Amino acid sequence: MKNSKFSLLVVLTLVLSLFLTACYGGNKNESSTTPKDNGNGEKAETPSVPQELKVFESAELPSMDSVMAEDAASFEIINNVNEGLYRLDKDQQAIPAVASEDPAESEDKLTYTIKLKDNAKWTNGDPVTANDFVFAWQRALDPKTASPYGPYMMIGKIANADKVYDQSAKPEELGVKAIDDHTLEVKLVKPITYFKELMAFPSFYPQNKKFVEEKGDKFGTNAENLVFNGPFKMTDWGGPTASSWKLEKNADYWDAANVKLETIQFNVSKDPQASVNAFESGEADKTPKLATAAIISQYENDDQMERFLEPSVWWIKMNQKNPALKNENIRRAIALAVDRKALVDDVLQNGSIIADGIVPKEFAADDSGKDFRETGKYLETNKEEAKKLWAQGLKELGESKLNLGYVSQDTETAKLEASFVKEQLETTLEGLTIEVKSVPFKIRLDLEDKMDYDLLNGGWGPDYQNPMTYMDLWITDGAQNKMAYSNPKFDDLIKQADKETDLNKQFEIFAQAEKVLLEEDVALSPLYQRSVNVLVKEKVKGLVHHNIGGEYSYQWVTIEGE
Repeated sequence: MKNSKFSLLVVLTLVLSLFLTACYGGNKNESSTTPKDNGNGEKAETPSVPQELKVFESAELPSMDSVMAEDAASFEIINNVNEGLYRLDKDQQAIPAVASEDPAESEDKLTYTIKLKDNAKWTNGDPVTANDFVFAWQRALDPKTASPYGPYMMIGKIANADKVYDQSAKPEELGVKAIDDHTLEVKLVKPITYFKELMAFPSFYPQNKKFVEEKGDKFGTNAENLVFNGPFKMTDWGGPTASSWKLEKNADYWDAANVKLETIQFNVSKDPQASVNAFESGEADKTPKLATAAIISQYENDDQMERFLEPSVWWIKMNQKNPALKNENIRRAIALAVDRKALVDDVLQNGSIIADGIVPKEFAADDSGKDFRETGKYLETNKEEAKKLWAQGLKELGESKLNLGYVSQDTETAKLEASFVKEQLETTLEGLTIEVKSVPFKIRLDLEDKMDYDLLNGGWGPDYQNPMTYMDLWITDGAQNKMAYSNPKFDDLIKQADKETDLNKQFEIFAQAEKVLLEEDVALSPLYQRSVNVLVKEKVKGLVHHNIGGEYSYQWVTIEGE
């Protein structure tokens, strides 16, 4: 690191393996369900070794209620113990899950009719019916439920979702209807080309009404108060503070014959070195995402290391409820003061790259194949300009110094990144004091939901394959805004993009909106696009990483050898 004393002290990392939603990646390990030659010219089935997997994660599970979940860690486990109409397969394609076939589409592309399997059931013995979807979607939009993600995912997509949420329409007027127990009808606000992929997202999963209502406030609080319809069932989980949980094969799953794993034991380890030690000793078959450069370098060219650039972008959110952060010069000074190149090259050293905008690189391209990220670069580091803007901002506020809190996570690597940001800001912006608050992931989510922060380290991965998944986060009073940003000009551009059906024209509108958000308003400060580094034992075959929704699927995993 050229411009930071901090860089002389640390060989860092980065992790923050948890962020709101989704994923990206590929499948390094192919499925091993193919019989192997046993040496006698005969084909044998999967070797008779225990089908048990041990996984380390870097944080606890905030929620197992698909209506209340809002983070990648929760969505991943929910995706393995439950399923919706469709699920992403090994090739990232949406295939029928509870649905028995592809949906029937109306001529205007606004109504979908989906037939359901007659052998899909819950672990309490009840069949999975169309009414379970209706119940879950209505529950997600009930203001009393206070779902942090359901309204965001459904409003603007499902007919009348906005009216049901603001209670100007009855729940039964929502655009989802059970024609009969095994036929579901969904009405949309607009044609959605990625309908099946959208239905694979956990926010659209069914819920067993009888079970949820019987449990009441206890529903989803621990493993005993959950019911499942997916490849696995959760048999041990004490709730959001639990540091371990266990999944077992669900014998009642409609496709149980093709699920080979019997158990998956998850343990939380927030120390990267401890995770690697466990991996080497055989206590873990898969580590959390590693960000410690010294560790990563040890596994260069090792077949056990999986590395890929994922479409998740990390940034500093600036809460404009704080009068100081409502000042544009103060926000711009903060954004320009952090040396992002030093962050990725000297601190992270894990393959992550500078984030030039909100939409990541290699995520979306127009009809000509042009990557959206080529439309502009914003807020490049400029410390001298940052100092001038900071002085001007303090003058406008009538202040000579400021104290700001910076919320981050409590993993060792997250603490190191926060220390770097603190050092960058305090040494560049005279009179600024940063108080770092390193907290567990769930508390970070709570603080963000309540907008109880000044600056916050956050990130986002896609919920679907379109730049809108990043852009509409920032509309006025948007469910995921959570930093009091508002600009009618930006809102209008997002509305225009939402109605535009020509992809190239839509991208042009998104580019204008991103310029308003970052160059004109400096609503937040993008830091980097993350590269993932994970150690996976070679005996683990068939592990699938998804671009969208639950990050890893374990249902196709087999264990071959010791």
